[in-house]
Amino acid sequence: MLPVLRTITVQQRPLKNVLPPLNGPVSRLLPNSLQTPTDSIDHSPDSHYSSYINPSLTVFNQGFFHGKLKSPAHISEARLLHSLLLVSGLFNGGLGSLLVNVYVRFSSFDEALLVFHKLPQKSNFAWNAILRGLVDRGWFSGAIEFYYLMVKQGIIPDNFTHPLVLKACSRLSAIEEGKKVHDLILFFEIHHSVKPNVYVECAMIDMFAKCGSLSESRQLFEKIPSKDLASWTAIICGTVHFGVTVEALGLFKRMRNEELQPDSVIIASLLPGCGRLQDKQLGKTFQGFALKSGFGSDLHVSNALIDMYSKCGDTLEARFIFDNIKYKDLISWGSMIACYSQNCQYDKSFDLYLEMMSLGISSNKIIVSCVLPALAKLKLLKHGKEMHGYILKQAFESDVIVGSSLIDMYNGCGSKREASLIFEKMADRDITLWNSMITSHALTGDFDSVFQIFWRIWEYKLSPNSVTLVTILPICTATGNLRQGKEIHSYAIRSSLDTSISLGNSLVDLYCKSGYLDFGLIVFNKMTEKNIVTYNTIISAYGINGDGAKAISFFDQMKEARIKPNKITFVALLSACSHAGLIERGCFYFISMLRDYGLVPTMEHYTCMVDLLGRAGCIDDVLNFIKKMPCSPGLDVLGSLLSACRVHNKVELAELVIRKIHQQNLRDSGYHVLLSNIYASIEKWEDVSKVRRMIKEKDLVKKAGCSWIQVGGCFHQFHSESGMMLPGYTNKIQEVVRSLYLEVKEEGYVSEASLFSYDLVGDECCL
Repeated sequence: MLPVLRTITVQQRPLKNVLPPLNGPVSRLLPNSLQTPTDSIDHSPDSHYSSYINPSLTVFNQGFFHGKLKSPAHISEARLLHSLLLVSGLFNGGLGSLLVNVYVRFSSFDEALLVFHKLPQKSNFAWNAILRGLVDRGWFSGAIEFYYLMVKQGIIPDNFTHPLVLKACSRLSAIEEGKKVHDLILFFEIHHSVKPNVYVECAMIDMFAKCGSLSESRQLFEKIPSKDLASWTAIICGTVHFGVTVEALGLFKRMRNEELQPDSVIIASLLPGCGRLQDKQLGKTFQGFALKSGFGSDLHVSNALIDMYSKCGDTLEARFIFDNIKYKDLISWGSMIACYSQNCQYDKSFDLYLEMMSLGISSNKIIVSCVLPALAKLKLLKHGKEMHGYILKQAFESDVIVGSSLIDMYNGCGSKREASLIFEKMADRDITLWNSMITSHALTGDFDSVFQIFWRIWEYKLSPNSVTLVTILPICTATGNLRQGKEIHSYAIRSSLDTSISLGNSLVDLYCKSGYLDFGLIVFNKMTEKNIVTYNTIISAYGINGDGAKAISFFDQMKEARIKPNKITFVALLSACSHAGLIERGCFYFISMLRDYGLVPTMEHYTCMVDLLGRAGCIDDVLNFIKKMPCSPGLDVLGSLLSACRVHNKVELAELVIRKIHQQNLRDSGYHVLLSNIYASIEKWEDVSKVRRMIKEKDLVKKAGCSWIQVGGCFHQFHSESGMMLPGYTNKIQEVVRSLYLEVKEEGYVSEASLFSYDLVGDECCL
């Protein structure tokens, strides 16, 4: 049931207390009780229209105009009928309202508005027509204010009015405005007996779900005594939009149990949800259902299939669907272009865009936004600038999504100055643009700028969304800034953003990598919906911390949830088995990934297997495994073998491995340092010196250790190399290190030579 408190409030307070004050664009558009603009059409009988019309035509009666205004063939016919109405003196509220609706249908909104101003009596039909025009043009804020103005004028909204204004609320995610409209619907039902019909009920269900209030949406849905296909469609589509695909699938099953046949709209809404779950098999099931039901070739279903296969990483199947669409619309082209871009096939994404343009198909804002990321990844700055020119010609530059994509493109191509200029020039800098700036600085490792921009968001009285938080949290993880991460988590809970899958994944990663596995598990268990990334994150976390059994239990949970593992899953599993010493289990999973899931092992999987066997001291098995590899072992495989040689003092084998590494012409001295440590562990100091001379002769580069520290809200990055520490703090840092070393020595710590990493570039060794 709906909250009783709100219903009682609506019953007791007068209408003027329900309505908010009008101070937006519509109040300026229609001031002083809809006064006539100075540039309005002259509706007097002797206006300039009479010069085009024979006065004898005034014999036409209202029935003639009523029939013609219902379905004029084109805008010119509507204008002719308009002039006939004027010269015949038959322009009145009824026919004028029809004329307003005609102009709205032909997208001539300015003319519709001018006629609306001149109506002697403005009917609900005319008000609804203007409201529809505002919604169709995307002026959602204006549509909401126009609705309030309509009520203030004493017009009682009907069941054609409320679905329009509720749609405007849902498109803006304006939950508070949606609640006000809901209150007014209850008010008119109580005081004016305007009972909402099924379309209004469905619009309310859809609005609450899309605005993030799924509980209120479900309450409204459950109150409907006889649920038809429209109500089921509203709740299922709204639930998918909210991101709770599993719950939407449960509703779909419940609907089928009531022997209702789903339509193409429900199938088209569920398919992207299958993609989010990365459950391609379930998506194929819905595809088969669509074919059997006769709407397999439906354009909306086809576009949804492209999106589903894209999210599952199957670009070939997505392209097959695309190629078999007989009449492609811009959504079809945009979905396929985005499919390639999202799956890192940027050249194909750009080529498909060029193919579309060569066919004479005009691009739109969405397609431009899909192409720009591909240009950024391909570093095609020249093409990006050409695209920018096209955007300016088409007047797309004020669109927030296009502006965000332009910022990403310029940042991706290394043109930060141009990106900043676009950002500063955007009049409507909503959170999407701020997110683009944060992402660009995060990708270049400029953490100071990331947090400065993040704090500026609050200064502009904007609220970070889930995308903002998902971008910031990995930086907190990388820099060990758990405190900031906890603050972001608290904000997410207060703002009801914690239901986002991506945000949940980032929080699990933050807590687990910070050593708080229990907190990570709490977040994991609270997530209502999990995807492959969720399970990969938790498996990897427990594996790294040595709890292989727990990591395997999460893998079993993932299989029960019908989420198909990918290559990253098996890297995490093999690593978990390696850290826990589960040799047989690790070998089983290595075989299973190809046998049971069709996943061909990559060099990363071979490296994990070498590490697994090497840690257990099975050096002979490692050598046999490497010999049987279908490809030459990479540096990581050889590096894992070298690490095993160090642990088990296999000096001769280590020398053989280092010769193999030499053949790869590696410029990193890390593997040579590892070899020197092997010599040092058995006190072969001459060989240590020999390796040191080799590094100097070859001028090999040593990767310095790097750390971050936050001082006074500013991040400082420093390296272990001399002169690369915090300015002014070098001596203090060295003093603290020496002090700590003395303390641990007093506690009885005895250094072990095999655990020292000898600095072969400098003069000392470091722990």
